[in-house]
Amino acid sequence: MKIGAQLYTVRLYTQTVSDFACTVKKIADMGYSYVQLSAVGSAVTPQAAREICDEAGLGIVLTHSDVNRILNDTDRLIEEHRMMGCRYIGLGSMPDKYRSEAWISHFIEDFREPARKIKEAGMLLMYHNHDFEFEKVNGKYLMDYLLEGFAPDEMGITLDTYWVQTAGGDVCRWIVKCKDRIPCVHLKDRGMVRREAVMAPVMEGNMNFEAIMDALENSCCEYALVEQDTCQESPFICLRKSYDNLKKLGYE
Repeated sequence: MKIGAQLYTVRLYTQTVSDFACTVKKIADMGYSYVQLSAVGSAVTPQAAREICDEAGLGIVLTHSDVNRILNDTDRLIEEHRMMGCRYIGLGSMPDKYRSEAWISHFIEDFREPARKIKEAGMLLMYHNHDFEFEKVNGKYLMDYLLEGFAPDEMGITLDTYWVQTAGGDVCRWIVKCKDRIPCVHLKDRGMVRREAVMAPVMEGNMNFEAIMDALENSCCEYALVEQDTCQESPFICLRKSYDNLKKLGYE
């Protein structure tokens, strides 16, 4: 497994080309070798992102792409990912209308064709979970509908370990369940501050990351991407802490 940074963590600092270049260099200087593009400013074109990341020595391994582009502009989106050298096209969340037993089947129908095109291009559509996928609908998790609706080579899961924990799920159990479809995962910790749950750098909270990383070693995971949606201090400090802690476990 290789360690990367999810740029959503530093989204305030990636909205212009100059800010993006400065941010990418800071992340490379921390020791990261890979990034995920998410919430990057429109001024940062795929070509610019590739050139800037190449100069910094960073590979682009995953995106979170606009749902409408995945559905309606699939071919051009594939070409942009090819330009960036990125084979994982990510959906950051399920649109609200699909989040029920009645409409989850429509999600599967609507995304079947984009998933097929992406697969035929030698890439993989990746779905990123939050906590709502672990709510039971008539005794069945929404996540299970997704796993049953798509084969592993049609849709991968960017398993977000924090959100599984927040939903009350067993992170290691879900890693095992998804072990053949999680080439990318998201790592962030869950801690407590003044009796309130907060997102924290990896291994700075209460999640059992030694066990989580062991479980990931027995899966198809290629890239473990550090993400922290909200930070109690500078997001750059949080990314550095996560990297340093993972390096102590032998990951880079």
